[in-house]
Amino acid sequence: MVKAVCVLRGDQGVTGVVTIVQESADKPAEITAEINGLKKGDHGFHIHEFGDNTNGCISAGGHFNPFKKTHGAPEDAVRHVGDLGNISSSGEDKAAKLHTTDKMVTLFGANSVVGRSVVVHENVDDLGKGGHELSLVTGNAGGRLACGVIGFSSSV
Repeated sequence: MVKAVCVLRGDQGVTGVVTIVQESADKPAEITAEINGLKKGDHGFHIHEFGDNTNGCISAGGHFNPFKKTHGAPEDAVRHVGDLGNISSSGEDKAAKLHTTDKMVTLFGANSVVGRSVVVHENVDDLGKGGHELSLVTGNAGGRLACGVIGFSSSV
């Protein structure tokens, strides 16, 4: 069993922690997130290609997409590995929680997400179905509110 953790920080008060646990390379990854400081509604939630936040979240690059697919929903057969859909905030406490499993995200091998960034976006991810010119690239999820680099954890 392997565990990775990502601490999210942003310029607009958005913070959080994302944990990814995977039993083995042939099992789905379990993803848990707790994010604070979000306005009410859904926010795009993705793994981006670079573990570089030196110039803010923009340094994280695009969505992690080693198979060169178009953007989609987590349950879609055609999607980026980094397409995790949306995380939802009730707005009252500005907090959002997510607990899901994903068959494409892995902590093992050449396409491991370790060393890459998690990004929380300003707007809802249209899951590639919005008809906007950015729908099949980014889900038209808007600006980047917070990001952090995924690293191995010493405890499981």
